[in-house]
Amino acid sequence: MSDEQAISAVVHLYVDGMAFANEGALRKAFHPDAAIIGNYKGALEWTTREGFIKTVVETGAAPPGTQPEMDVKRIDITGDAATVKVIDSFAGERYSDHLSLVKIDGRWVIVNKVFHQHAS
Repeated sequence: MSDEQAISAVVHLYVDGMAFANEGALRKAFHPDAAIIGNYKGALEWTTREGFIKTVVETGAAPPGTQPEMDVKRIDITGDAATVKVIDSFAGERYSDHLSLVKIDGRWVIVNKVFHQHAS
């Protein structure tokens, strides 16, 4: 599998994990020390992987058979570092996510997510 394919698989894991409140998928996609940062409903939100997973699980899963929105706009890879811009939705809201990934022990993981919440 190429690095681009491996990164795409992590992004799919992230989006599906978020859409279907799959804690295991989110734990696999994100590094334990990852930070999630952005303005949510006009207030700065700065949280950890654990805080993000808790929010996702408490919000609940999309109905079975739902096709999560995921539009990967760009993947940029330099050695063992990569960035991805993806447009997705969560709980009826649309987001632009800027994901930073690092290849650790041969596996790509998200180490940082900076997001923009689009106006409803």
